[in-house]
This record gives sequence, structure tokens and C-alpha cells, in this order.
Amino acid sequence: MMAIPVRATRRLSERLVCHKPVVVIMGPTAVGKSRVAVEVAKVFDTEVLTADSRQVYRGMDVGTDKPSREERQVVPHRLIDLVNPDESFNAGLYRRQAIDEIDRLYRDSCLPLVVGGTGFYVRTLLNGLCAAPQADPDVREALWREAKDQGYDRLYSRLVEVDPVAAARLHPRDESKVIRALEVFQLSGRRMSEFQQEHGFAEQSFSALIIGLNRDRAALYRRIEERIDWQLAHGLIEETRQLLAQGYQRTSAAMKGLGYRQVAEHLAGEYDGAEMVRRFKRDTRHFSKRQMTWFRKEPGIQWLMIEESETVQHTAARVIGLVDRFLTTLEGRE
Repeated sequence: MMAIPVRATRRLSERLVCHKPVVVIMGPTAVGKSRVAVEVAKVFDTEVLTADSRQVYRGMDVGTDKPSREERQVVPHRLIDLVNPDESFNAGLYRRQAIDEIDRLYRDSCLPLVVGGTGFYVRTLLNGLCAAPQADPDVREALWREAKDQGYDRLYSRLVEVDPVAAARLHPRDESKVIRALEVFQLSGRRMSEFQQEHGFAEQSFSALIIGLNRDRAALYRRIEERIDWQLAHGLIEETRQLLAQGYQRTSAAMKGLGYRQVAEHLAGEYDGAEMVRRFKRDTRHFSKRQMTWFRKEPGIQWLMIEESETVQHTAARVIGLVDRFLTTLEGRE
């Protein structure tokens, strides 16, 4: 087993803080990011800034695989439990709160460690937002109602007509992003893809080291299935039942997330438990493929393949080696 190296100092020098370093650990669901990140954070005496569009919702713990209470006691995790499941949240809000947390860490001479699988949150944090109009609650609500009444396929077909470039980048079932693209077109008369092309996501807010973790597909799929089995055995069905009992609608963006959607449909009698498990596992495998498609298009990611027999400590040591080299290079810059 590779030992985790011990740094001579765990805090950033003033010189390093001026370079605004940020370390990002990304990868598909169930690859093992969170456990590796805890080990890395302990070595650098820092905190984990989560980049997960589902962990922002309060009360959605089992189904979003939030860090355990014990893990949070060892290493603080920020940017989780930010809003209720019926409240809207987006990449712009994430970026503002993440930058506040990063500035706080710099004041304490700590290395910001961003960890998660929501690629758009990471891109927005590091490279800024395009100048598309802000969300309009009335327009968005009307689009959600239209989607509910006429079907999401109809909405996606509209997007193909008005903005084929944006539509080609989105999965037809990624309802929130499809609705956002239509909202932008309706508010401005311009395509979302035009705003994105003009912006180019070329801002350089930080000096970033982006590390991607991946596994052999068969191994990753086994881990996905094992995680789902664990979630179902540790309260996901009851958690979903409680959320529904509290009045959160199945149609809300939060409740349409993986696991909650399938369990809610099962609880509504749409199919039995075996079919719920089959769909949950299938949809999660498909989601992990879409994540990797996104990540492969992102520049500058340094990928680490994790072997099946590799321990968390071994992977963390590999990550720490990359971080040490990154910080050494930054410190040597004039």
C-alpha cells in the first residue's frame, strides 16, 4: 500500500495565495471521489467544497450520497444543504457561494478543494458565466407546466427547432437544462448556444488543478449497483416517502433526481419494487455515461484510472503527489 505523504507545511504561503490555487477532484458517480477527497483534505488541513447539484437540497441525504456525519466531523464539507427541495438553485448561485467559501479559505491560508460530479458547476466556478438573461420565475413555471401537460419530448422538439446547437449538447431527458435554454430564447430572442459561444467560458478566475478519477466501466457499474443496494437498504424508500408527505411534489427538479424519481413512481403504484430497482440501476449507469461524455470535452483534466484492488489511501497518495507538484510549480512562478 502506498503511504500518504506528509507535507512539511499544510498551509498556503502568502505567495501561493496570490496565485489563487484551487484543486478540483471530478469523476462519474460512484467512482470514489468523496472518500479520496476526505483523505486529501486531512493531509492539507482543509475542507471539502462540494460541487454536486443534488447535495444542495436539505433532507435529501441517502439518495444523494451525502458524506456521513462522522466524515463531516473529521473534514468539514461546505456547499451542501443550501436550499429546500422545492426551492430553485442554479450554477450562478453555486458560483457565488463557492467563491465566498474559497475566499474564506484563502484568508485562513487553506487550499480550496472542490469535489463533485456536476461538471457545469465546476466549469462555471472556474470559468465564469455567460451573459444570458437571469431566470424568470413566471416564464420558467409556464415552461414546467407545459412540460407536465404536453410531455418533455414536445419541449425538447421545440428546442431542436429554435436552438439545434444547444439541443445537440443536451440529453432529451435533462429537463431543467432544456427548459433553461428555452427560457433564454423566450426572454431574449437569442439562442443559449450563441451566449455560450460568445462567452467561451474563457475566464481564468483561479489557478486550477483538475484531477479526474475513473475506473474500468465494468468495475464502475458494479460500484453503482452496490451503492444503490446500500441506499435502498439504508432508508432511501422511507426518505422519499417522508419528502412526499412533507408536500414536495414529484414534478419538482429535486424530486426528479436519480433514485427519488424511481422510488416515488414505485410508491405511486406505477411499477413493483423489482422494476424500480432495475430502472434505478439502469438510469444511473446511463447518467454515469453522460457524465463521462461531458468530462471528456472539458480541457485540462488530469485523469487517474483507479484499479479495482487499489485502496482509498493509495489513490489519495497519487492525488496528493499531483497536488504537491502543482503547488511547487506555482510557488516557483515569478
